[in-house]
Amino acid sequence: MSAQCTLRINLWSGPRNVSTALMYAFAQRADTRVVDEPLYAHYLRCTGAQHPGRNDILEAMDSDGERVVQEVLLGDCDRPVLFVKNMGHHLVDLDWDFLHKVTTVFLIRDPREMLPSLINQVPQPRLADTALKRQADIMDHLRGQGLQPAVLDARQLLLDPRGVLTQLCDSLGLAFEKSMLRWPAGPRPEEGAWAPHWYHVIHTTTGFAPYRPKTTPFPASLEPLLAECQPYYDHLYAYALRA
Repeated sequence: MSAQCTLRINLWSGPRNVSTALMYAFAQRADTRVVDEPLYAHYLRCTGAQHPGRNDILEAMDSDGERVVQEVLLGDCDRPVLFVKNMGHHLVDLDWDFLHKVTTVFLIRDPREMLPSLINQVPQPRLADTALKRQADIMDHLRGQGLQPAVLDARQLLLDPRGVLTQLCDSLGLAFEKSMLRWPAGPRPEEGAWAPHWYHVIHTTTGFAPYRPKTTPFPASLEPLLAECQPYYDHLYAYALRA
């Protein structure tokens, strides 16, 4: 299918934000092709970040971000809809002009719930590792150009998957499909080389898990980072779809 005929949904998420579950949901649609974090190797090359599976990712993926943008994000697709799951912090050292050729969606999560999960993979996270500032910057850039990207909040999505996904699909000009609510357990072929390090929980699921607030005390060591994250989360949450 030609590039001009494809609806290109670019999700910009942060880590530990049910973004893989959202990718699984779109993968159930017959009209949609999903792609998992195509800019990950580019991000690792540019930043030197020591993420789990770094070497495997760099060996398995194209680390030329500009080429990935042209060939994957903007290239031909064999289905009417292309859903690309991206991490916001992966958008480094790249021209943002392509953002006007895709349909942007954000996925955020309350940092008070996200950060205690993030430290399992990134033991000493910084603001940049959360993607929240980069997401807010992209949002402000696009809204400054007169665009109004949809914002999903992980808690709101889990409280009412059908209702929030229906709102999202409406905003994208798509019909909601009930198939988006269920998927087979186990890995998917689109997943990247990082899946063994990050996806062990999602592989056990067959749908969106009910929302359950965290009951363990928030780590005191993360309070300074939480204070950095909160204004960016609050800014984005003001635009989020509600259950």
